Amino acid sequence: MTDDLTLNMDAFLPLRDVVFHTLRDAILKGELKPGERLMEMHLAEKLGVSRTPIREAIRMLEQEGLAITIPRKGAQVAGMTEKDLEDVLEIRDALDELSVARACEKINEKSSQELEKAMDEFEIAVKENDVRKIVETDEHFHDVIYKITDNPKLVNIVSNLREQMYRYRYEYVKDNADYQTLVSEHEKILDGLKRRDKDYVKQIMHIHLENQMKGVRAAIRNQNQGMEK
Repeated sequence: MTDDLTLNMDAFLPLRDVVFHTLRDAILKGELKPGERLMEMHLAEKLGVSRTPIREAIRMLEQEGLAITIPRKGAQVAGMTEKDLEDVLEIRDALDELSVARACEKINEKSSQELEKAMDEFEIAVKENDVRKIVETDEHFHDVIYKITDNPKLVNIVSNLREQMYRYRYEYVKDNADYQTLVSEHEKILDGLKRRDKDYVKQIMHIHLENQMKGVRAAIRNQNQGMEK
């Protein structure tokens, strides 16, 4: 287990959430690797907390698909599989197609400006080469599109899928993404929405997601090769 774990304290969050975010970041950054055991006693000692918030944080990680519990072995960092990736992105692809079609009908000057601002924030994050910020601003850009649909039930479904998507998005941005291609794709999505061109935006969104799938698939294969050695 990595020796670099340190608790990122936040006075406004319950301790279990602080532990959860610390472990989550370590998993997403690859500091805690797939298959690595999450031993409550060791983590509690390492982070200077009791076992209770560790146990609660691990349960939260399981809900996000970042950890699994193996009978008689305990919790460990979950691996990523190509099947999981394909399942998640298949759902995301269908939701994105519905979202952009609806957004083309609903977009107005105010929401267009909000989307432009989200795109600018993403470009700033790219220039700063801050992976976590790139992931978060990319996510926010898409969240604005979902918001434009004016369909709360759609937004809720997407929110439930978000945590399963986050790890794949982070993996893509961390090692495999062509940032300038991402910027260009965002610009094309914005342009298509402004012109209310449903077919064009659907096509760009498919390409956007397909590029992500290719990048993460390569990362998963490299990960699995590393675990076999």
